[in-house]
Amino acid sequence: MAVSEYRWPAVDQFIGRRAELARLEAWWRELPVQSQGMNLYGRRRVGKSWLFRRFAHGKPAIILVAERTTPAQQLTKIAEQLEPHLGLRPEIRDVGELFRILFQSTRRGRALVVIDGFPYLLGNTASAISGALSSIQAVIEQHRDSSLAKIMVCGSTVSQMEDLQSEKNPLHGRFDRFVLQPLGFHESREFMADLDIVEQFERYSVAGGMPRYLHTLCSGDLERTLASKVVDSNSPLFNEPLSLLQSELREPNAYLAILEALAVKPTDVGVIADAVGLTSKSLSPYLENLRAMRLASRRLPVGADSTSRSGQWECPDHFLRFWFRFVRPFQTDLEAGSDATAHVRNHIRPHLPEHVSLVFEDVVRRWIRQTWGAAGNVGAWWGNSLNHERAAKRRQTEEIDAVGLSAKQVVVVAEAKWTNKAMPLQVLEDLRNYKLPAMHQAGFRSSTDHCIVLTSRSGFTAGLQKASDADSRIRLIDAADLLSELR
Repeated sequence: MAVSEYRWPAVDQFIGRRAELARLEAWWRELPVQSQGMNLYGRRRVGKSWLFRRFAHGKPAIILVAERTTPAQQLTKIAEQLEPHLGLRPEIRDVGELFRILFQSTRRGRALVVIDGFPYLLGNTASAISGALSSIQAVIEQHRDSSLAKIMVCGSTVSQMEDLQSEKNPLHGRFDRFVLQPLGFHESREFMADLDIVEQFERYSVAGGMPRYLHTLCSGDLERTLASKVVDSNSPLFNEPLSLLQSELREPNAYLAILEALAVKPTDVGVIADAVGLTSKSLSPYLENLRAMRLASRRLPVGADSTSRSGQWECPDHFLRFWFRFVRPFQTDLEAGSDATAHVRNHIRPHLPEHVSLVFEDVVRRWIRQTWGAAGNVGAWWGNSLNHERAAKRRQTEEIDAVGLSAKQVVVVAEAKWTNKAMPLQVLEDLRNYKLPAMHQAGFRSSTDHCIVLTSRSGFTAGLQKASDADSRIRLIDAADLLSELR
């Protein structure tokens, strides 16, 4: 069978993903008998379908799409999709037979074969999944070396796709792992070329690097866009996170409560448990499931041991945090007719800088990794205040937005402010008098030439400017300038 060249009508609309496409092209150039298949996965809306279609454009390719029905129904639909390529409708008894047909049909010509929704072909029980994977393994061992097929399997069920890489999985070692992550700010800017960089970052902080959300939110006045695309009960993103969780999880209500508890800021497990009404022990499986879906992650203070109990949980998905903070608590009223524009003006716009500030802190840490080669370990730090401050009940804990370490030595610290006011001198004084001394109390030390980076959306007060002029270790950088340096 000679596979026809695939033509994707939306190829001119594709934006970004240069590194990802380069990796796929390198895989394509490898001789089929010398390379593994490709296991491409990531959460819904991250852009997998657009990526593999852009990659397939102009190549001899077969695109097969499975859906959430029974495996038998899936195989019937797959047979229908194969008919134009084979010239007849094959009889496919099981997923192993599908792979046999694909390998045998591509012996004479090089071809890309993409199977999207791969987990839907495997069954719903552990025994069915195991049997399906074992049958695929047997076919791969028998037919791969005589075929010119490059097979890519794709899916949004992250835990199941990750399990393909497990040593206990029958397909271990037969597919290269490729996790598709949300776009970073640098690439996301291409969706918003007509906006200035501060406006771009606000949109990115809401959309979270997800191509579909970026496309939906990238143009027009921000308040009107949020009202018409997210807040209005008939808008395309009004129920998006709820649909995501319901499609992936059996008990979405518990997960909704957890994500709502993580919406404002990173939180320790005890606070989450109290908010959700579960014990910390019973909460653990829910958090691990969210971590597998890339919807929750656990962070530690920079320099902490992996066994530290100081960890906090956070939601790394900016759009979900936005939705759970600004839409979810008001959904009943919005569905009952509350004005979406007034909701944005009264409940979102005044607090949006608080939401954006967490994203800004994260990109500042990325900027430090990019800029400070001496900082081998970069992250936020938090811990106890100085002992005498705690004893006097003046201060209990300290937190620094970004710290770069070389072993246990501090080489750079940074504070980031995304507010409408100029950063005051107090930020520098707190760093010098309380926060860095608290780190020293915790066992860290500062290099003699450590740098203090202060970055602000709205500039700096005269007092802070004067302090910076007097000390070469203090660097003031406008938020727009820092964002423009991100890569």
